[in-house]
Amino acid sequence: MLYKFRSKAAGDVIMLAAGGDRIMRILGRDPAPQGILQTADMPSAIAAIEAAVRADDEARRAAPAEDATGADAAAAPAPRRDPVSLRQRAWPLLEMIRRSQAAGVDIVWGV
Repeated sequence: MLYKFRSKAAGDVIMLAAGGDRIMRILGRDPAPQGILQTADMPSAIAAIEAAVRADDEARRAAPAEDATGADAAAAPAPRRDPVSLRQRAWPLLEMIRRSQAAGVDIVWGV
């Protein structure tokens, strides 16, 4: 599935299924092919995404330190980590939400 977020206040934001599903869960929604983010819900959406980004940043910073402290770290294969952070994936949508909130317009996808 492909998410194509649309708003009259910004250009379209396209996300692949994995990234879009993750954002939907961060927003407290079930992943769905269609939906709307109303202006009234935008402040909580911004806060939720920013909190998830901070948590992801912390986890990314802690991951190398945890890998190096293990006694058999050399024997264990390194965990696969997504080279693109949540901060990078969420930034375009976060900016769209901010612009849409300022303009007082909703964001829709799949319609």
